[in-house]
Amino acid sequence: MGAVSNRYARAFADVVFERKLDPGQTLSDLKSVLDLINTNLELKRVWENPSIPVEQKRKLLDAVVNRMPVSKQVRNFLAILIDHHRIDQLPEITRVFETELNERMGFTEADISSARELSETEKRALEHQIANLTGKRVRATYTTSPGLLGGAIVRVGSTIYDGSVRGQLRKMKEQLSS
Repeated sequence: MGAVSNRYARAFADVVFERKLDPGQTLSDLKSVLDLINTNLELKRVWENPSIPVEQKRKLLDAVVNRMPVSKQVRNFLAILIDHHRIDQLPEITRVFETELNERMGFTEADISSARELSETEKRALEHQIANLTGKRVRATYTTSPGLLGGAIVRVGSTIYDGSVRGQLRKMKEQLSS
């Protein structure tokens, strides 16, 4: 399923950049529809049901889109997913699409967990360090984790930078034992 999601997400990202659409707005539109699907189980069941004709699903899509401020391109993309029986993969496609947009715009996503709430100055300094490491602009999401004694743990993609006190103590222990 991952390869299929990647293919659809990249193709839609190509459309966004070729047509010079606003990537942020397009992603927001897509996420709005995804939120609607996640909160409306009947809609989800209809769109994912293979026994319901595609024409009926498209009519329902048009009814939904007429009530939401969604771009024509997002509507068309959703119609393609419905036509090809891939609408059930929308959550994964949306996630990959967001990653693809960020990559093309020179952004990287960073999830930062710290022992306490960081000040704006600390956040900027941390984002600056991550930008220097990755060579990209940073979009950071911050959470606090009471389990940390101090410091922070940063996840960028599949890479984890452990700057927590516990992580530093573990490194010291490894160095002392070797």
